[in-house]
Amino acid sequence: MPECRCGMPCMTGRKELDMNIGQRKKITIIGHKNPDTDSICSAIAYAGLKNAIAANAGNDITGGGSTGNDDSVSCECYEAKRAGHLNEETQFVLDYFKVKKPEYIKDVRTQVQDVEIRRVPGVDRNISLKQAWNMMRKDNLYTLPITSEDKLEGLITIGDIAESYMDVYDSNILAAAKTSCSNIVDTLDGDLLVGSMNTVFDKGKVLIAAASPDLMENYIEPGDIVILGNRYESQLSAIEMDAGCIVVCEGAEVALTISRLAAEHDCMIITTPHDTYTAARLINQSMPISYFMRTTGLVTFNTRDFIADIQDVMAKLRYRDFAVLDSNTGNYVGLISRRTLMKANKKKLILVDHNEKSQAVYGIEDAEILEIIDHHRLGTIETMNPVFFRNQPLGCTATIIYQMYNEHGLKPDATTAGLLCAAIISDTLMYRSPTCTEPDRKAASELAAIAGIDIETFAHAMFKAGSNLMSKTTKEICYQDFKKFKIDDVMIGIGQINSVNGSEFDELKGRVISELPEVMKDNNLQMVFFMLTNIMKESSEIVFAGRNAGELLKDAFNAEPGETSVMLDGIVSRKKQFLPTIIEAMEAQNV
Repeated sequence: MPECRCGMPCMTGRKELDMNIGQRKKITIIGHKNPDTDSICSAIAYAGLKNAIAANAGNDITGGGSTGNDDSVSCECYEAKRAGHLNEETQFVLDYFKVKKPEYIKDVRTQVQDVEIRRVPGVDRNISLKQAWNMMRKDNLYTLPITSEDKLEGLITIGDIAESYMDVYDSNILAAAKTSCSNIVDTLDGDLLVGSMNTVFDKGKVLIAAASPDLMENYIEPGDIVILGNRYESQLSAIEMDAGCIVVCEGAEVALTISRLAAEHDCMIITTPHDTYTAARLINQSMPISYFMRTTGLVTFNTRDFIADIQDVMAKLRYRDFAVLDSNTGNYVGLISRRTLMKANKKKLILVDHNEKSQAVYGIEDAEILEIIDHHRLGTIETMNPVFFRNQPLGCTATIIYQMYNEHGLKPDATTAGLLCAAIISDTLMYRSPTCTEPDRKAASELAAIAGIDIETFAHAMFKAGSNLMSKTTKEICYQDFKKFKIDDVMIGIGQINSVNGSEFDELKGRVISELPEVMKDNNLQMVFFMLTNIMKESSEIVFAGRNAGELLKDAFNAEPGETSVMLDGIVSRKKQFLPTIIEAMEAQNV
């Protein structure tokens, strides 16, 4: 398969990359729900074609794909996806040509991963308040995430830092916060003369040695941090009282005897260029942010959360920013805000093998449709903008895709040719369907030659794999190839299964009949029809349910239905034979 111009492989089913922040525009190519072989294979083949065109000619692609002149987008990446589970026939085709099945997506509404997530790097819980403040001021941040090995530990905001200055009256707070020596040295722009940067203060208070050495003895306790000036006697007194650290201000030199005595008493010495007043103001900024960060009650979102589901949560909370976690790993990704949602990018889709909303993946109304490639009747899909729409009266969407390869002077590789050929054979029932046209036959013949397959032999194996119905549940059979259609104000459903062995239908018929009322209820249908199609005999038995369904079949096909079914010779195509005739009968009856 081709690569994007950015050099990233665009193989179907590849692992999704991290957030797309204006560098790679992902465009999903997807077929209808309850996908058949044409729906899947056409999506895969068209993704290959679009990626090849993008690689050769850039983003100005004939036939859609580019929706504007966004200089921030370096390339377009087309990915085939599926809107439902594969049937046995389609799985056989993918296995035969060694192609991984496309990723399944059941909802294309806008997600958190579609918005511009602000990639604010996580910081260590031990950095000082001063460091955090400087980072936030430099990068214009209101919220700073605290992480450990990419996992979110907490959040701290400008408001939290401001509150730490306003509410601190405890002189023991540096010890309570377990402040490190390295933080104090950094905050005071100082130097460590005696001691270790790794030392953590976990006891004692902070005080200023403003009194005489005699009075200082009444206040200094073991482990205290004493801020003082260049007074030998005060320094000596603090060390002898077992202070944990003395901070010598205004860059004063410390006598060698004081340094030696401090080392003997395990008392650290830090020098700072600041005066006593400034040092006293700054030292609380050395506390680690872990002491002030919020760790409980955090409201986070996952990359796959839907915007519609989180908007109410964000509106009710007065937080400026919300952390986003990767849905797969749980790792921290970045921050979003309410303003971010206003710039959300809708998912960009290309629809193949359908153009009706009832058949499209859920959430289609929230996505941006760029193209539609189809061979069915015009349906109910509405778009916000003009789209590239290609609709031809052919037996298979794959035939259209192959024509587009030829129009661009590109030849599909053997694997892609095999997929397209299989789709044509499937959709035309190996040319037996009345939907089959001469272009379908010609395309299948040429594609079979490229793929190196014999059509008769391959078709028999493919249909046999798809006819393995006895191992399926009744519900799986009913929805294997099921489509809904809205005709005026009436919603109907039409399902179909094909078999090369009509004897399979003898047992399945009763099971399907009993399931159809449930199918009607679950899909809010007025009528439902199910085609049991015998490929070799070119006939279908129609099982039906719903008010007026039997009368409709009688008028439509001039047949005499039984209580739950009717046999129709020569009827094998839902698209070209069954559905149009049903529509005409409904209009005549004014149903």
